[in-house]
Amino acid sequence: MYGEKFFFQALVFLAAAVISVPVAKRLGMSSVLGYLFAGFIIGPFGLNFIGAEGQDIMHFAEFGVIMMLFLVGIELEPSMLWRMRDQILGMGSVHVGVTSAVIFAVAYAFGLPFQTALAVGMILSLSSTAIVLQTLNEKGLMRTDGGQRSFSVLLFQDIAVIPMLALMPLLAVSAPHDVSHGHSGSALWVEGLSGWMRAFVVLAVIAAIIIIGRFIARHIFHAIAKTRLREIFTAAALLLVIGIAILMSKIGLSPALGTFVAGVVLANCEYRHELVSDIEPFKGLLLGLFFITIGASIDFGLVVTETDIIAALVLGLISIKFIILFVVGHIFKMGRDQNMLFSLALAQGGEFAFVLFSFAVRNNVMPFDIVNFLIAAVVLSMALNPVLWLLYDKFIRPKIGTKEDESKEADAIDERNPVIIAGFGSFGSVIGRLLRANGVGITVLEIDSDKVELLRNLGLKVFYGDASRYDLLHSAGADDAKLLILTINDHEKMLEIINTVKRRFPKLKVLARAAGRTEAYELLSAGIKHVYLESLDTSLRIGVDALRELGFRAYQAHRASKTFRYHDERSIIELSHLRHDKKGYITQARQRIEDLEELLLSELKEEGEHLDVGWDTATMREDSREKQQG
Repeated sequence: MYGEKFFFQALVFLAAAVISVPVAKRLGMSSVLGYLFAGFIIGPFGLNFIGAEGQDIMHFAEFGVIMMLFLVGIELEPSMLWRMRDQILGMGSVHVGVTSAVIFAVAYAFGLPFQTALAVGMILSLSSTAIVLQTLNEKGLMRTDGGQRSFSVLLFQDIAVIPMLALMPLLAVSAPHDVSHGHSGSALWVEGLSGWMRAFVVLAVIAAIIIIGRFIARHIFHAIAKTRLREIFTAAALLLVIGIAILMSKIGLSPALGTFVAGVVLANCEYRHELVSDIEPFKGLLLGLFFITIGASIDFGLVVTETDIIAALVLGLISIKFIILFVVGHIFKMGRDQNMLFSLALAQGGEFAFVLFSFAVRNNVMPFDIVNFLIAAVVLSMALNPVLWLLYDKFIRPKIGTKEDESKEADAIDERNPVIIAGFGSFGSVIGRLLRANGVGITVLEIDSDKVELLRNLGLKVFYGDASRYDLLHSAGADDAKLLILTINDHEKMLEIINTVKRRFPKLKVLARAAGRTEAYELLSAGIKHVYLESLDTSLRIGVDALRELGFRAYQAHRASKTFRYHDERSIIELSHLRHDKKGYITQARQRIEDLEELLLSELKEEGEHLDVGWDTATMREDSREKQQG
């Protein structure tokens, strides 16, 4: 029975994901590598749990790609594209153009026809949006300069797929194959048309979808919003995805491209955030499904019989792309460590390659036997990328992380102030502005060159450089400064700075931000006495306002907040020695939570018995204002 078979395959996929990813994370590897390995194990070339007939895996893969590209498209907000236009059009176009040209030249030199070589160059210039974004997010590198530039190039690549698909029919070596094959036998609207007419129809349909969707989708979702049924938003999104996918199939394009266009259409709709919030919970699972299908689709029979050719293709693809990316990053003045991150992130084939290869075969741009080799090379390059990241994290990054100044010299610092701030993002800038507003001089160090340029344009004096370097801290006046405030996002870099300060500037007092309790414990272990949880103040302010809205008096709410802060900060210090003893830590932490709750409740009870303990001036002022307004 087909239903039982479907559920069995779903069970296998889910079990593989649930088992493999925790194991991979336990071993310190990326979840992407866990998904890929799981796919190989359960696939037709492993234990053969799924896909024995050779078609089932492709159905899962198509669904994973379709939903992934929909989510990518819906995140392409016009405002974001405009804000990043220089990086997208600059680095993106240079990378895709140069990489396509180089791979085209290599393919043409090996005897491929001009049209085939050009198609191969364009297809292999693309990188994996799914793998790159997943990896950068997991490693916390998305906000770095290298992460942001990688994202910009990926956006350009995603957009560039549309003209590539439109050009593909023009590159046909001979008359196209029967394009109805693979579309359930239904006739296509472009069947029998010339190459130029096919390209015109493709572009016209895509333009019509974008234009019509932009004006009609708003009214449709406005009507759905009146029903106040949240699940209808998800149903409407799927309806739009499926409808456009069918339309794209009727003109001979991949449904995956259609869903990408559907996402772009919804990105212009004011109800976009509701749709994203409904679909977001499925995003991780769908991407995992896609990675599993990639691992399961590797034809190890071909890899074993043609090892030399496949190995040369994989090594050549990664090497060519890495070298070109590194040169492009250098041209655009990226720091050495960020350039290495940028180049490594994008040095693999992409999921769009499967879409484009399929389209190229249907349009007789390249023969299927060549595509087989190229698909194997792309899949293996994607599978090897997490392994390269693992090697990079363990062996390369520790050596180059402090040499960024070789590609861009740190600024000469010509001032001495009592306070040095390392990191001037949203957190550090508030501290800096408060100090300056009270006449306290500060010296700001920032390692993100793009952020430095932006802050300088805003009229703020910021010095570029790595604060973990002794010579930079020395030139910033660390010998005579009273405070060093650390507000950077990179926790490992913060520990490097602390190590340098303890060895070279032992009299300099350090105040450090911690993202969470784990980071706070590590900072305390490093000898930092003044550690601040970045979310504690905001959380307590909201808690105070919540109590006030619920009828508590101002002095009661503020007193509870101060008591909570005191005991919470004390617990961080007192529990730090138990952080490696999980059982003891949980026992002590639970006891302290109960003690604090009992203390606050007892104080509240005492205040209730003595309501005239003190004047609640804040409440009196608010009551007076309300009476005057009334």
